Amino acid sequence: MITCPWCGTNYHVFQSNCKNCGGTLPAGGEDRPAPSTQYEAVAMPPPAPRPITERYTWRLMLTDGWAVSALVLAFLGVTFALTGAGLTLGIVTAFVGVPFLLMGIAFSGLAAAGLFWRYEQARKVVTVLRSGEATTGRIIDVQENYSVRINGRHPWVIRYQFQAQGQEVEGRVSTLNPVGQGLQAGGKVCILYLPTTPQWNSIYPHP
Repeated sequence: MITCPWCGTNYHVFQSNCKNCGGTLPAGGEDRPAPSTQYEAVAMPPPAPRPITERYTWRLMLTDGWAVSALVLAFLGVTFALTGAGLTLGIVTAFVGVPFLLMGIAFSGLAAAGLFWRYEQARKVVTVLRSGEATTGRIIDVQENYSVRINGRHPWVIRYQFQAQGQEVEGRVSTLNPVGQGLQAGGKVCILYLPTTPQWNSIYPHP
């Protein structure tokens, strides 16, 4: 079994890149042995630029609670707008349709703004995974986000800290994948960050 270190997709036959996210698979198709303790050296990423495809941006959005909430709001906005437009066309029901139409437009506008915001955030994460500088950090907290439910699952939020340019930086990532032993509080992980803006960072491989 060959596991993609970027997105966790499993393969029975070796290939150079993952079909799901485009990331490089382990050389020779061999899985790395699991570390015996959480304080052993972590695997470092290949040199930049790394082959992360634009499709990975959408995968990140599908696991993002804000993006999913914006999609729900967009659905409500379209529903209200269509209902309001239909009622407005009828002279008798116009006084009811106009408020529905205005609410639909407002919801749709908020949803569009939210989706654009989260899309830009996801694109920045892809930039970090492609060309970020590698360092090591520690996981400080792992919590399941019960306020969001995606495909019947609650996402996990992983918070971590690392040193960059002489300062302590904190980051967080969300994932729908089960959190294994390598991603527990106190564990050592590899972090990728942009040297010019360390606030843009991510765990490698992205969970």
